Amino acid sequence: MNIIRATTEHTDLISPLFDLYRQFYKAEANLEASRQFIFDRLSNNESVIFLALDNDKAIGFVQLYPLFASVALKSLWLLNDLYVDESARKLGVGEELMHTAENFAKETNARGLFLRTATDNFPAQKLYEKCGWVRDEQFYRYDLILK
Repeated sequence: MNIIRATTEHTDLISPLFDLYRQFYKAEANLEASRQFIFDRLSNNESVIFLALDNDKAIGFVQLYPLFASVALKSLWLLNDLYVDESARKLGVGEELMHTAENFAKETNARGLFLRTATDNFPAQKLYEKCGWVRDEQFYRYDLILK
């Protein structure tokens, strides 16, 4: 397995996995919209994507969005999307992608990373805790959904 930092040239490799990721969260399949979304994020430097490859086949990805910690006066990264193809699960791909994201955050001198996950996504929670992440018990999350 090899993990690379994706560019727009990798859009067609990432898009099918990204569309499966969206379907996992109950979104309708839409490969073309997924492809355009990934292309736009990468071409506009709005996200960083690391892609796990096995013999040039995409088997997983992690997508990070840049944010800032005002009080700490530093950047931080939102680990927004993590997905491993079903055929590659339980092989350490997710863990390697998590470590790659962590190393990237260190290289960019970020304050840290954060993420949100579904309360019933127990396999992901187990992975995060295995990688040293700690669930926040201090702050509440509030959302304002705009249509």
